[in-house]
Amino acid sequence: MINSRLKSLIRKEFLQIIRDPRTVALVLIMPIMQLLLLGYAATNDVRNVPMAIFDQDRGSAARRLLDAYRAADYFRIAFDVDSEAEMRDLIDSGQARVGLIIPPDYSDELQGNGSAAVAFVLDGSDPTIASTALSAAQLIAQQHGTQVLNARLDRRGQSVTLQQPIEVRTQVWYNPDLVSAYFMVPGVIGMILYTITSILTATAVVRERERGTIEQLIVTPIHSWELIVGKLIPYIILAFSNIIEVLLISHLLFGMPIRGDLTLILLLSGLFLATGLGIGLMASTVANTQQEAMLTVFMTMLPSIFLSGFFFPLEAMPKVLQWVSYLMPLRYYLTIIRALLVKGVGFGAIQTDVIALALFGIGIMALAALRFRKRLD
Repeated sequence: MINSRLKSLIRKEFLQIIRDPRTVALVLIMPIMQLLLLGYAATNDVRNVPMAIFDQDRGSAARRLLDAYRAADYFRIAFDVDSEAEMRDLIDSGQARVGLIIPPDYSDELQGNGSAAVAFVLDGSDPTIASTALSAAQLIAQQHGTQVLNARLDRRGQSVTLQQPIEVRTQVWYNPDLVSAYFMVPGVIGMILYTITSILTATAVVRERERGTIEQLIVTPIHSWELIVGKLIPYIILAFSNIIEVLLISHLLFGMPIRGDLTLILLLSGLFLATGLGIGLMASTVANTQQEAMLTVFMTMLPSIFLSGFFFPLEAMPKVLQWVSYLMPLRYYLTIIRALLVKGVGFGAIQTDVIALALFGIGIMALAALRFRKRLD
């Protein structure tokens, strides 16, 4: 049960939020504006899309087809799997973005004047990558098919059939219509959690210091941990209300699916929330004014947003920036929330990202709380 001192502190914090119209507008209006503006945004084409290969043929013709995909810079053959189930697991977890399935009779079908079909599976949860991969896959197959036709013409003359010998049958999983909002909306949720919690937490604590009320709180019988919890709980509640608000509006406006377990979505969102709150709390210990606190948060916010895969796919970035992105907690949360909403995966497919997010969240929050307590003392 929450004791009376903690209840009073929480009530006081809510009253301060309500009495500040700028804070109320920031919390209630900004998520809707971000959703409307960014829900229709577009991103750039990508290269080196990780591909999983299920080659059931293992013949020379299949190797030549793989060499054609390997030679193009659109794809990077990252996995050689032994079953369609293994391929699905890789795509579910986001390790592979596309999959190529070569049937066992591929080489036999291409003998003589025959034709063969291969299956190309795409992860449609990111429409930018999927549309680029779809066009590239068809183009590469057509070019390779033309080479096969030319080889036949050279061997047998003009009597050979001119029918395209290779057919790529594409399948787009999770988002068949390649709706860009399905990619952007989960990103908006992550950005809202990060920006609102970190900025409001940092400015709320510094505001107490500017007004001199933090000293009044220190001399009261309240413990330092109660002060920390009391300052953070209102923003936790507001952040979860923002999540529900964005999910509801995005479902009504964009038809955004919610295929994953809603309880798991909220729990893992709360895990990411610890990162934003910790960064805001940390910023409040190094800033003396609200302006300084906001600038401190912005210094961490901009790299996180641009290096997390929110605006631009990570596959489009240089390798150095891709390595730096592993230091951004927002990267892991975006992978998690997109997998839960669009793909409807279970915990097993995202457990690596969850562990990384938990380490960041617990570590940042613990460090921030320790520094905040020392500042109070």
